[in-house]
Amino acid sequence: MDLKLQLARAQTRRELLKQGGVGLGAIALSALLQREGAAAPKPAPAPRRAPSPLQPKRPPLPAKAKRVIYLHMSGAPPQLDLFDYKPKLVELHMQECPKELLQNQRFAFIQGTPKLLGSPYKFKQHGQGGAWMSELLPHLSGVADDIAFVKSMHTDQFNHAPAELFLYTGSARAGGAAMGSWITYGLGSESQELPGFVVLISGGTDPTGGKALWSTGYLPSVYQGVQCRTTGEPILYVNNPKGMDREVRRRSLDTLRQLNEAELQQFGDPETLTRIEQYELAFRMQMSVPDAMDIGKEPQQIREQYGAQPGAASFANNCLLARRLVERGVRYVQLYDWGWDTHGTGPGDDIVTALPRKCKDVDQPIAALLKDLKQRGMLDDTLVIWGGEFGRTSMNEARGGSKYLGRDHHPHCFTVWLAGGGIKGGVTHGATDELGYFISEGKTGIHDLQATILHLLGLDPWKLAYPYQGLAQRLIGPEGEAQIRKEILA
Repeated sequence: MDLKLQLARAQTRRELLKQGGVGLGAIALSALLQREGAAAPKPAPAPRRAPSPLQPKRPPLPAKAKRVIYLHMSGAPPQLDLFDYKPKLVELHMQECPKELLQNQRFAFIQGTPKLLGSPYKFKQHGQGGAWMSELLPHLSGVADDIAFVKSMHTDQFNHAPAELFLYTGSARAGGAAMGSWITYGLGSESQELPGFVVLISGGTDPTGGKALWSTGYLPSVYQGVQCRTTGEPILYVNNPKGMDREVRRRSLDTLRQLNEAELQQFGDPETLTRIEQYELAFRMQMSVPDAMDIGKEPQQIREQYGAQPGAASFANNCLLARRLVERGVRYVQLYDWGWDTHGTGPGDDIVTALPRKCKDVDQPIAALLKDLKQRGMLDDTLVIWGGEFGRTSMNEARGGSKYLGRDHHPHCFTVWLAGGGIKGGVTHGATDELGYFISEGKTGIHDLQATILHLLGLDPWKLAYPYQGLAQRLIGPEGEAQIRKEILA
């Protein structure tokens, strides 16, 4: 019988009365037989436990990375002030932008003929690879040889929410499955005491794309990202309600599990299995999450290395927490740091006042994270990724005649970097033209980045799929157009 028809029948009053009648008759018969001594009570058979969908799975392909830490700078950091050094742009600072760069172009806020904006910051080459890096990132410059820079990223989205959705779900529309959900769907989790996919937020608010960025979409909801907080309860609604202790909670969950497993056996709905797993995981997390989230247990030297302070809601704390979480087997940790939307409408979002402050917030913790993972022997199989959702323009935005320096949204080129798990450190892939406006070599799309990440984890980007709406849905899109960037692989 069709599953939908079974579910519909199970919800009708007629079916309830039918099943209820059978149940009452069985109770009456059992009582009569016992009265006559014809049926002695027998112990109920132990229920067959359904396997957890988050059990670790062997990757189908050889894997260089076992886990991922993705550092997302929400708002899109200006690559021309951090990594993509353009002396010609500095030379032409505040001259009118060439008309050929403006023809048939759409901007979020720029109007008229804007002026070119050279970076006000000094650049130097670092490491044996000679990577160009801004003076705003002195700590990160010290680990340049562990990093592969991709300076030729591009996207087809120039507004924040659609661009972030495209980056993390493969679609610019809400409803897709997040990268962390895809990865835990394909590999499970090495920890059965913590969520397989954890989200940490700093900067004072959620990323522009909102909680859809860690949604499970059409995948079973057991692969949903779980947001953890650094202040108050780490995860909401995990603790026992008033009047219920851990022993009572355990007995309640055992009873609920039996009921849910009976329903699973009858209807086979995967969401029932999700419900079982989420109840059990929440129970285990009551003990494991407070321990994992307590950075006060770290040596003072380590906390100082990150610039972390127990109890604070900061990017530094989240970097240290990311290391603690992957150390305990969490498969995918996503950090979102909001506040990188440097339009230059005022001192709160310009590249002279706001950008140095944001760089100071992240520079030391990121460098500490890479060094800490390396010192513990974990960087070799932990993939660390840094970036935003698109780039920033080579021109000054000057919205409404603003005198503050800032850059508009720019989808044609931006920079991301990767380190660890299977990445060749000290290399730079791709380049942009002398004004940092268009890609000149090594063009790399969003789906290319996604395919490369999955490949490093031992997952086939084209075979990792889920049937939905008549299509084989993939992180790289149902059409499957992507290229693994082997130029940055070790």
